[in-house]
Amino acid sequence: MKPAQLRRLGAAVAVALTAGLFAAPAAVADTDATAPQVAVSSADFPAAGSGSTAAKYAGETGTFLLTGTDPAPAGGTSSGVACFRYALNTTLGVSGGCGDGALGAGPDGTTTLALRVLRWGTNTLTVRAVDNAGNTSAPTVYTFYAPWDPRPRPSTPGDVDGDAVPDILLPDTAGNLQIINGRADDTTPTSVIPAGRAPGTKDWNKYRVLHRGWTMAPADDLIVRENSTGTVYSLQNQYGTGDFSDSGSTMVQWPDCVDVFDCPPDYGTDWQDAQQQVLLGAVNGADQSRPAMLTLQNGDLWIADAGANAYWFDARRLTTGGLWTGYDLIAPGPDAAGNLALWARERATGALHVYALPKQADGTVDFSALADPTAGVAATGFTVDAYPTLDSQGDLDGDGTADLWAVTADRHLLTYRGLTDPKDLGLLR
Repeated sequence: MKPAQLRRLGAAVAVALTAGLFAAPAAVADTDATAPQVAVSSADFPAAGSGSTAAKYAGETGTFLLTGTDPAPAGGTSSGVACFRYALNTTLGVSGGCGDGALGAGPDGTTTLALRVLRWGTNTLTVRAVDNAGNTSAPTVYTFYAPWDPRPRPSTPGDVDGDAVPDILLPDTAGNLQIINGRADDTTPTSVIPAGRAPGTKDWNKYRVLHRGWTMAPADDLIVRENSTGTVYSLQNQYGTGDFSDSGSTMVQWPDCVDVFDCPPDYGTDWQDAQQQVLLGAVNGADQSRPAMLTLQNGDLWIADAGANAYWFDARRLTTGGLWTGYDLIAPGPDAAGNLALWARERATGALHVYALPKQADGTVDFSALADPTAGVAATGFTVDAYPTLDSQGDLDGDGTADLWAVTADRHLLTYRGLTDPKDLGLLR
């Protein structure tokens, strides 16, 4: 039952609710214009100034008890607390009611909120309560401190939020960037990077998002290319938890070729000259925090070594003949031994090719498999019409083998075991 309908009920009218809706009293006053109130508490992340020590670290999930009360109007009956709306480290709007994003209140006016706190240091949780008459409380601002996690964390290429599981990053229909755990059972994101954090156009649908490698904590930074301009930016994962709220964007320079004084005439001059780009993985003895950049230019593949802080240099040609036009490049990342691979979908046929790029004794990579893009067919049926997006963030399920993921034409997210056994996680937001 909608709040507006509740206001029109008489004082003695019984309210029969369909099972599963928010609880409400059997009768309400003619007009409940009294706003509810809300209090917040947490043993995991105690309020700042309370003298209590946090039981959890930044990057971990804590629980917060939200307690709502709804004073009765003069001469009437309280309509009861219906739900709560909340925002962590961002502004909470005044409106919204009990629609999307609201947490329903129990019969006693309370609920427990589980939140993964991404930011190290001071955080603010803002909460409003909404009663069954549609009144909204004043915001309660709960300030708490999340201590830095001193425990060593494993580094997993493809992981953005620091849980050692590769993540799938996809925009939603509102332009926000969703971080979806590679082992999830549905498309619910573990966190979301707001559209306003995009470096140029404020809509993540306008970007190609790459992630593999880091500059600070062992979780991926973002390398993003704006589709309309070709401009490439880096966003630093400062806390290693997938919180990019304090991370400014930096333009990434186009890499010079190996011989800057005798660069081939068909080598590009900026990112617009690269039809595709992927973060392949570490080459030439570099560690996995610095993945080489593979680009497609005029049908040929080029590789550039990675320096510090999203800098690439010494680009060199890997193929000749312009044979790679018509292929979608996919970089599954390194295996446990540091060997690389390139996957490619042939757009005309839907065939998926796999090219092994083994690491040699001197730390360099053998790229000879890339001479013939028609070789190495490993799967078929991945047509562009059926699967507009194909990609890989490495070993999603932890079995030691890189895994494919896909977005279907009707926007379902599929994850695979290797290249087979698709699991439908459902419709993307």
